[in-house]
Formats: sequence, structure tokens, C-alpha cells
Amino acid sequence: MKLKVWLCACVISVSASACAQTTVSIAPDAASKEDVQKLFDVMASRDQVRQLMQQMFAQVRAINRQEMKKKYPDITEEEIARAERGSEELIRNFPIDGMLSDMVPVYQRHFTKTEIDGLTAFYSSPVGQKFLHEMPSVTAETMQAAMPRIQATVDAALKRVDQKPESNKK
Repeated sequence: MKLKVWLCACVISVSASACAQTTVSIAPDAASKEDVQKLFDVMASRDQVRQLMQQMFAQVRAINRQEMKKKYPDITEEEIARAERGSEELIRNFPIDGMLSDMVPVYQRHFTKTEIDGLTAFYSSPVGQKFLHEMPSVTAETMQAAMPRIQATVDAALKRVDQKPESNKK
């Protein structure tokens, strides 16, 4: 049961940070929906989001595997594999196009048409394309570098939860 709660918490936090939807008012000088979608296309946003999700889930999977083995020493590899298959299915079926659609009004709120056009020009340039090409590796390396800190923070939080007074545990 705790395994499901832990996996759900990770999925919810990733999903919430990736696709938080807010009500936005669009400025009169905002870019059109088509302008923002063009920027997303130039940035290869669908591929970027999919790669980022795969990297984040790979990191989360490693943490989950360790935590499951600590919390449930008798857990079988089949049970772990079943949980991991659930994560993989979530990644495969994640509604990236819908999420990008949800993001359009947010971009319209924060960027003018001139700014969106400038970003599109930048990301169309060789430097912008190199930036986009390198970001998955930079992100993966950053996550790997930060993993010991993340793991220590997760371990400390779980330890605090486990050490709650008996009167609070029921």
C-alpha cells in the first residue's frame, strides 16, 4: 500500500510541476496561439518533454527501487517490475499535446508577440538549436549530480515520518 502511495506522490508531483494549469488573462499585445505553437515546434517541445519525463522517471525509479527494498525487504523483483511498468505506461500515455495546449495561454500571458517572435528566432538559430540539443544531457547530468542530495532529503523526510509518536500512528 505504501508503495502505491509513494509512486502516486511522485507521479502527481512530476505531473503538477510539468502541467500546472492556471487561469490567465491574455494581454492585448500577446502572441497568437499559432505563434506560441510555432515556438513549441521550433523548440521540439514534444520531444523535449518526453525526454525530460523519461529522465525524471528514471531517477525517480532508482529512488523508488531503493526505498521499496528498504521499507519492504521481502518485496520481490516481480512486484518492483510491476510498479516500474506502471511508470513506463504513464510515460507512454502522457498527454503531451494536451499539456502543450494548456501551456499556450500561459505563454500568451507572460510574453508579447514580439518576445515570442524573438524566442522563435533564437531557437531557430544554430546557438538556439545547440542549446535545445544539449539540454537533455545537461538535465540528466544535473539530476545525476543532485541525486545524492535528493536521496538524503527523501531519506530524512521518510525517517521523520517513521519517527512520529505512537499516539499519531493509527
